[in-house]
Amino acid sequence: MSKNSTSGGVSGLGSGNGDYFTPYPDEVLENVLENVLVFLKTRRDRNAVSSVCKSWYRAEAYTRSDLFIGNCYAISPQRVVDRFKRIRSVSLKGKPRFADFSLVPADWGAHFTPWVSAMATGYRALEKIYLKRMSITDDDLATIAHSFAKFKEIVLVCCDGFGTAGLSIIVSQCRNLRVLELIEDEVSDDEIDWISCFPLEGTSNLESLCFDCVESAINFDALERLVARSPFLKKLRLNRFVSIGQLYRLTLRAPQLTHLGTGSFSQSENIGQQQGDNQELEYRAGFAACKSLVCLSGFREIAPEYLPTIYPVCANLTSLNLSYANVDAEQLKPVIRQCHKLQVFWALDSICDEGLEAVANTCKDLRELRIFPLDPFENAEGPVSEVGLLAISLGCRKLESILYFCQQMTNAAVVAMSKNCPDLVVFRLCIIGRYRPDRITNEPMDEGFGAIVKNCKKLTRLAISGLLTDQAFSYIGQYGKLVRTLSVAFNGDSDMGLKYVLEGCTSLQKLEIRDSPFGDIGLQSGLHHFYNMRFVWLSSCRVTRQGCLDIATRLPKLVVEVFRRDEEEGGEKDDSVETLYMYRSLDGPRADVPKFVKIL
Repeated sequence: MSKNSTSGGVSGLGSGNGDYFTPYPDEVLENVLENVLVFLKTRRDRNAVSSVCKSWYRAEAYTRSDLFIGNCYAISPQRVVDRFKRIRSVSLKGKPRFADFSLVPADWGAHFTPWVSAMATGYRALEKIYLKRMSITDDDLATIAHSFAKFKEIVLVCCDGFGTAGLSIIVSQCRNLRVLELIEDEVSDDEIDWISCFPLEGTSNLESLCFDCVESAINFDALERLVARSPFLKKLRLNRFVSIGQLYRLTLRAPQLTHLGTGSFSQSENIGQQQGDNQELEYRAGFAACKSLVCLSGFREIAPEYLPTIYPVCANLTSLNLSYANVDAEQLKPVIRQCHKLQVFWALDSICDEGLEAVANTCKDLRELRIFPLDPFENAEGPVSEVGLLAISLGCRKLESILYFCQQMTNAAVVAMSKNCPDLVVFRLCIIGRYRPDRITNEPMDEGFGAIVKNCKKLTRLAISGLLTDQAFSYIGQYGKLVRTLSVAFNGDSDMGLKYVLEGCTSLQKLEIRDSPFGDIGLQSGLHHFYNMRFVWLSSCRVTRQGCLDIATRLPKLVVEVFRRDEEEGGEKDDSVETLYMYRSLDGPRADVPKFVKIL
């Protein structure tokens, strides 16, 4: 095990007043303890050690270099900085996951400013920052660039509030920058040529550059020069303003790439068809030069006729992401039939059941599958169904994670998956629409989801949909003992369903529910467990303000946020709650509460 390879969580920030035995009186023994603790790898082990006694609490804090905060409002930045003195890497999460579905208003919070301000004085040796669903400003990026002399890595996932001006500061001032990854962020176009701001010297250590979410044109000549002078570059993900012709030039410059995001994967208008019949062969040669390529993604604004150009790398691919590519089964099959080593595959449902059957026949080592809807508002039967799910379960027995959007499903197919893929850790079945039963029997989907929690003993994440009764939730509470994240949408019978889950799922950390008939009685059945959870989210359910207030009164360390519904003028006051968000905090309610949020 490598030194300082562990990461920490909020649960390790307690008082350290354990009374199990007397702290070591000898400093020599404490030094020995510190040398042992640096080898602890998991957050759970770290947090357990910090709770033993004051001596272990101090030693654990002194040896921790990686910090993980799953909720930016669960602890104050200053308390973190006071507790841990030698942090080199920080991972921080902000808005609830339902922000991805536009259920959390943009100005809800999760600001990075107080965090970076505290870290700028407390963590001068900070090297890595990972943020997810946070609001980070250009000024925050400037603080990073000017405060941390050894800064090397920044990864922003689903973040907003910054633009190309902030990026220009990071890339120009952070001379040791190795990783810059922008993943599904909202990046404003400040009309600044940020790619050209990478210094001409000192960028030879660049290892990863991902900017596929940046919706503004880039200086390609500057990008090409940057790639050419970065011999250690392994990961490159391009935005839609990079054409396949430009991609070809970059692959010739960087044959050492292992991960490539292809950009638009179509020819730009100004290039046209000037290369004639030799064009496709040349593009193939570019991919053929990348002998180390194992991960391929991008394909924005795809021209399907160019798909054959990736044939030379298909045999070595372990990950293929076509989630932006509107390709059909006939276009997919010649590609997928060459991908025998594939372990991760993402695609749109445009590949249909026939495409999934091709995946099942070829990708026997598949571990993760995600199928997204091309048109989530389609009212027809849908291009993928239980047929494709059944094919995957029969052909991909090593599957560990699946996200599957469809319009219809059957219990039989879900039961078959539970038996054929018992190693499932993540099962997210999203039947689009409300309260849709088994397509063939017209029965609720209870037995299908019940089989998943019964037969998949490693399951930690579950998303349920379709027509479900309290029986399905009873199964989840009885058998889902390892489930840590549960997502519920458009289903349920009564409060008993929620009661089964909150009383039975003893490992539950994250619960998110929307548009389901659960009220105060069901919610209050979890009073014994809420302190152990990271968060609870309910929207468009049947909870009341008084019910939420009762929870806030009985659990004073729980922050209970209510998103206030706009009331019509002259209307009677409505006690119902549109959105409820609850989480534990060591420092009480946050200071940056927006007007539409009421903390009870």
